[in-house]
Amino acid sequence: MRRRLTTLGAAIVALAASALMFVAPAHAAAGLHINGTTIVEANGQPFVMRGVNHPHVWFTGQTDSFADIKALGANTVRVVLGTGKRWGPSNDVADVIALCKQNRLICVLEVHDTTGYGEEGAAASLDEAVDYWISQKSALVGQENHVVINIGNEPIGNVNAAQWTAATAAAIGRMRDNGFAHLLMVDGPNWGQDWQQVMRNNAQTILDADEQHNTVLSIHMYAVYATAASIVDYLDHFEANGWPLVIGEFGWRFNAGEVDHETLLAEADARDLGYLGWSWSGNTDPILDMATNFDPDRLTTWGERIFNGANGIRATAREATIYGGTTPTTPPPTTPPPTTPPPTTPPPAGACTATYTVLNQWPGGFQGEVRVTAGSAAITRWTVTWTFANGQTVSSAWNATVTGTGSAVTARNMGYNGSLGAGASTTFGFLGSWTGTNGTPVASCTVS
Repeated sequence: MRRRLTTLGAAIVALAASALMFVAPAHAAAGLHINGTTIVEANGQPFVMRGVNHPHVWFTGQTDSFADIKALGANTVRVVLGTGKRWGPSNDVADVIALCKQNRLICVLEVHDTTGYGEEGAAASLDEAVDYWISQKSALVGQENHVVINIGNEPIGNVNAAQWTAATAAAIGRMRDNGFAHLLMVDGPNWGQDWQQVMRNNAQTILDADEQHNTVLSIHMYAVYATAASIVDYLDHFEANGWPLVIGEFGWRFNAGEVDHETLLAEADARDLGYLGWSWSGNTDPILDMATNFDPDRLTTWGERIFNGANGIRATAREATIYGGTTPTTPPPTTPPPTTPPPTTPPPAGACTATYTVLNQWPGGFQGEVRVTAGSAAITRWTVTWTFANGQTVSSAWNATVTGTGSAVTARNMGYNGSLGAGASTTFGFLGSWTGTNGTPVASCTVS
């Protein structure tokens, strides 16, 4: 038989409950936080970052980019800000957060002035970055469900990288002492790539420096991670030690010496590891642009790959539940959408077609792309040829071996993209030079 609580008993239970609530960790209801190696929302639901970096501090007028990035399936945007020492100052933090929330994106805010401190003379220290965050505190407090604070971008260069540990621990301590309850993100040294393994060797020290146990480590993967083995080894070490990690920046393999993005994306998906590609648009090196001139209808090879490719954003992103999301924001396509209209008639069996496109152009140089499409039967190898009519030359290429004799150019598949199913496509890209005229040649594809 159920017994009714006496008034005294009820009071005791109520008191005990209030005591339990009182001693709960400060971060438990703060919003985004760490649970083991996983980022979770305030309701305990895991959240895996799938997004890109937006260079806001240099292009403050490109506010449509938030909606464009969301429309392509991202659930997170990492926003570049400045303290005013090198760039900025970014005093529009409240507006940036509003744009993220309006477009149902988790907002990772980072101070870029710290890039390469110790090697780059103009760089700000992490202590100066914390001063900036304190100056913006009124816009940040109360946004813990929506905002991650990335204290400083790539905060130490290659000179005395060992200083990173003490500087990072101190920055975390100051953030907590000044009342910030947000999930904090900290980048590794060596311009973010941690090739001397300072972050890898001192990760526990950094995590222990956070009294709220609410810090995630961030690795930036570029040329140091040009092989599958280098990526897997680094990620394995963090996973084995139970340390939370995200890939806060990475590029793509536009030449043999760059990051093995295919392995990176596959490993991130298999491990439920967050990633944020660099970058949406506006790079001085345009091959790292995902959208040409901030236009979402002009995705580059890199943009097509990260948004529409295997293990990419559309296929793996889940909207944060704070916005009501439980499924991908847009259905993943079965094959990457073409950047140019497909041929009106399919190529014959055992054959292929090639479509040449100029993605981006600047005085003296340009970025080109060729889409190779198999016919009504699968193929295992392909060769594309074209002839430049205006004296253009190819200087470098990715996803194909490109050679030239005079104005004639030949491109052959790599080992990983020669086999195409019936009707399937792949792309390769290149950088070239031109003077006077940059006409579009007709490309031909043969099965070799």
